[in-house]
Amino acid sequence: MSNNNVPFIRKLLMYACDIQPQETRVTLASFTLVMMMMGSYYILKPVRDAMASDWTDAEVSWLWTATFFFSFIAVSLYGIAISRVRFKRLVPAVYGFFALSFVLFYLGTQWVAERTSLDKSFYVWISLFSLFHISVFWSFMADTFSRPQSMRLFAFIGAGASIGGLLGPAIATFLAGDLGTDNLMLIASAMMVLALPLVSWVQHLKLTDLNNAGVKADARDLQYIGGNPLAGFNDFIKSPYLLGIGLFIFLYTSISSFVYFELKNLLEVYEQETRAQIWAGMDLAVNSLTIVIAAFATGRIAKRFGLAITLSSVPVIVGAGMLILSALPMVAVVVALQVVRRAGNFAISRPAREMLFTAVDRETRFKAKPVIDIVIYRGGDMLNAWAFTLLTQGLGLGLAAVAAVGAGIALLWAATGWYLGKHFHSLEPEPAGAAAQATS
Repeated sequence: MSNNNVPFIRKLLMYACDIQPQETRVTLASFTLVMMMMGSYYILKPVRDAMASDWTDAEVSWLWTATFFFSFIAVSLYGIAISRVRFKRLVPAVYGFFALSFVLFYLGTQWVAERTSLDKSFYVWISLFSLFHISVFWSFMADTFSRPQSMRLFAFIGAGASIGGLLGPAIATFLAGDLGTDNLMLIASAMMVLALPLVSWVQHLKLTDLNNAGVKADARDLQYIGGNPLAGFNDFIKSPYLLGIGLFIFLYTSISSFVYFELKNLLEVYEQETRAQIWAGMDLAVNSLTIVIAAFATGRIAKRFGLAITLSSVPVIVGAGMLILSALPMVAVVVALQVVRRAGNFAISRPAREMLFTAVDRETRFKAKPVIDIVIYRGGDMLNAWAFTLLTQGLGLGLAAVAAVGAGIALLWAATGWYLGKHFHSLEPEPAGAAAQATS
């Protein structure tokens, strides 16, 4: 077929990825599905974050503690569901369940006079939702595409998540002021419901277009999503390398917690709708910067300067921002620091951190993942929330003093990144076949 006879959309896809004609519809459907799911989450995320300014640091610390324990239980239950329920039923059931829950929360806002308990429940619930909506999607993709197809198409499909990360905050930014934050729950729910037919269509196209009836998600590929989050704890504590990755994550959560708490305290003077718009605006800026940096800078930084500098670069920048905040304790500086920190993590630190796992064998990688994602990451959130509460409400430190403490933590974070990057290059790389198999 001559290039002139190829449909325009397929031409664009051919430039974006090595796509075959029979893969076009299912790839676009998958792209749209993850875009809508990520968009629905980012509509609700600023609503959740805006609520936090109404509560004390201790109250939010308790909510983060509850999130840690509920996440631990929920991920374990989801691991059981993965092994017992077919994706054909599991995926729409999970998405439909969350869509219904958002409607119920909206109805609660209309019927409940004293909303504090309801709002706190919503805060924890959205944190749980953030664990599942993307994990379920990629499980679904592993059950749809063959390994060779995933190697060619998953990067393009994943770009749909970035587009959703722009769409959701934009909707929240423009509509929160006019409609109020409560109505955003209905919009997010409607977006998820509208996406449900795409799940059925992708399942249909898997058979008709891809002829992938024999493709099923390998339980080993999904082990990191659920099951027993402590299954790999023994391997984790015996490996200095994995302990270093855990420390890197823990220090990242320290900075994240400190900046988040300072921001929610400074935004206390605004109305909840205005706070939601500010949080949504930050999400919009973060996702925009992430796309630009990831597309044009991340690969070049890692290739030219090595993993040690790549891992330590964001901590150094954040540390400098903390010093500026210590000297100029202002809302604008905290907002800028939050945007730089999150964009730097998504575009640079997180991809570089994932590279570290290519130096360990496949079994260790997947067994250690729940320990790092649940125990270290969520546990770090919980412990650092209480640490911030101790510094502010216990010791009475102000914004400038807390920022100075954060600068010291960022310095240790940078040193850990430097060590991991150097240690990574000294390890024998995993065989290429295994690495490709693990990332497909």
